[in-house]
Amino acid sequence: MLARGAASRPSRGAAALVVGAAALAAGCGGGSRQDASEQARVYRMRVVRAYFPAKQTIARRTVLELQLQNTGLRTVPNVAVTLDSLLYTEHYPELAANKRPVWVVERGPGATARPPVESQEVASPGGGQTAYVNTWALGPLPPRAIQTFRWIVVPVKAGPHVVRYAVAAGLAGKARALASVTPGVPPGRDTLQGAFIVNVAGTPPRPHVDPNTGRVVPGPYPVSP
Repeated sequence: MLARGAASRPSRGAAALVVGAAALAAGCGGGSRQDASEQARVYRMRVVRAYFPAKQTIARRTVLELQLQNTGLRTVPNVAVTLDSLLYTEHYPELAANKRPVWVVERGPGATARPPVESQEVASPGGGQTAYVNTWALGPLPPRAIQTFRWIVVPVKAGPHVVRYAVAAGLAGKARALASVTPGVPPGRDTLQGAFIVNVAGTPPRPHVDPNTGRVVPGPYPVSP
C-alpha cells in the first residue's frame, strides 16, 4: 500500500518552511536582496502524483516522488519543494551535532552536473539543490506543464515517521503556490502541502543471488519442495 500526499486542505505550518528559509537567506551575506526580482503573486498548482511507500525497510533504497502541475495562466517563476522530516534531533549530551538522518538522500531532484562539481559533492547529486535547508528547486514551470521532483533515499532509522512537504513558487517567499481552486476551501487554507505516513522496518530482508540472472534480489533463496 502506498502513502499519498494530501494537498488540498492543509494548514499553513509546512508552507512556512520555505518562507522562513527564504527570510533567513535574504538576510545573510550582504549585497542586494535575493527577493528583489521576485514578484508578489499567487500561482495556482496541483499535485498530480505524490508517491512514497508506506512500508519500507531499513537500508533498502526507495523513491520519493512529487509531480506538480501549473494550473494557472502565468508561468511559475521557480518551483521549489521543501521536505521537513528527513532528519531528527538526538538528545544525548555532548554531541558535536544533534541532527541525525532518518533517510539519507542518495540523489535529489534535477540533473547531475557533468563533470561533477567537487565543491558540491558533500551533498547528494542532483541539480535541484539550493542554499535553503532541505529545499530543492527546478526552475520555471509554464501553464499546464508538469514538473517532477524525484528523490532516491535510504531509510536508516526504524520506526513510524511522518514526512511533510511544502511547495513554493519561488525561493524568496513572495511568489506563493496555492492549490487549484476548490469549492468550500476558504482563502488562505489552500496552501500546497501534504504528508506521508511511513513505517520503516528494522531488519532488512535476506537477499540471495538469482541463479538465472546473477543479480542480488531480496528474500531467502527459494527451496524446492
